[in-house]
Amino acid sequence: MRVQLIGVNHKSAPVEVRERLAIPESRLPDTCRDLTAYPGIEEGMVISTCNRVEIVAHTTNGSADLRGFLHDHFHLTADELDAHLYEFREKDAVRHLFRVASSLDSMVVGEAQILGQVKEAYATARAVGAVRGQLDQLFSRAFAVAKRVRTETAVGSSSVSIASVAVELAQKIFGTLEGKTVFIVGAGKMSELAARHLMAHGCAAIFVANRTYERAIGLAQRFNGQAIKFDDLYNTCDRADIVITSTGSPRAIFRREHGEQFLSRRKNRPMFFIDIAVPRDVSADMAKLDGIFTYDIDDLQQAVTSHVADRRKEAELAEAIITSEVERFEAKLHTLDVVPTIVSLQDHLETIRQTEIERVRGRMGQLTPEQEIAIEALTRGIINKVMHTPITTLKTAAKESEATTIVDVVRRLFNLHERETRAPDSKKEVGTRQ
Repeated sequence: MRVQLIGVNHKSAPVEVRERLAIPESRLPDTCRDLTAYPGIEEGMVISTCNRVEIVAHTTNGSADLRGFLHDHFHLTADELDAHLYEFREKDAVRHLFRVASSLDSMVVGEAQILGQVKEAYATARAVGAVRGQLDQLFSRAFAVAKRVRTETAVGSSSVSIASVAVELAQKIFGTLEGKTVFIVGAGKMSELAARHLMAHGCAAIFVANRTYERAIGLAQRFNGQAIKFDDLYNTCDRADIVITSTGSPRAIFRREHGEQFLSRRKNRPMFFIDIAVPRDVSADMAKLDGIFTYDIDDLQQAVTSHVADRRKEAELAEAIITSEVERFEAKLHTLDVVPTIVSLQDHLETIRQTEIERVRGRMGQLTPEQEIAIEALTRGIINKVMHTPITTLKTAAKESEATTIVDVVRRLFNLHERETRAPDSKKEVGTRQ
């Protein structure tokens, strides 16, 4: 499989770099189309979350310029971006994707959200025709591997997420969340998770603001909170001790002038902003104000350390599963590489058999049904014996590095032209005539 992957994540790039690459959900379809229109790319999809932006591509020759795509699409220079990029090909790319889907590459190892995010990215790419064949197989297997990791290990046994870690941080800041007022900005999945954890820790009141007011109402009602129209955000936000914000805004929605207004109305009582959005919702200059304390998603990494330690043993078990699944997937791909040649050989020899029977049928006169059966069995037996060695050799070679050479030799020996070599019908069995 000619698969390439390039990207940045929370380990390779700070949030100020990741937010420049973040792609809103509404723009993902067009980005997938742009990717597949780029030279050398047959299929492609984009994974964009708060902690990573990755481009996955099935390429024509295994060496498409994915760095060039990132430079062009995001209008970034090599100096701005390349030091933060990682890139994988073939087997290494497969391993990385299996690890991502299984939440082994997440900031919070074992968190459940990443699998859903990858599935949504896959569905988007598939809907616009950017994922069709090879990547379809790859991601279908990645989802199965993630399920196996969850089933056979305890890596995701406790409910941990970026949202829950953010709430833990708030609890450490205040000592207790009992009686605290919280303002949640953004009514997405991460916000809902945060609200659930906040209520479990005893918060007195929750306000919810979202650009779509109906969604704010829905989330607020689930937690006995109060929905706030987004236009009233700056007039009411000062009522909160803690603000957890996670919107899809392309620019900061909380800036220094807003912080100054909040502190004035709160008579300088402190406010804590926990920003789990990428791009960030809270501008860096907010933290310069006395009484405003801001934490972004990179700041949460320190709080994550204890979870990583707790899950290290289970993560090791999961890594062993990943290794075996990568080998299994590679073996299957190699086998698929020789299948078209096997089918072409079978069709070629079957054509010869049928042609020869028809050629001599006129000289044999009227045959009884028993004679017809005998001729059919005799000729099929001969063809199967002729096919046995080359097919067995091809299947064995599929597991070795010499597969391409063996395929070429068989094509030449039996005069199998390129036009005859095609993918088998999904319902057709290969090698059953032996």
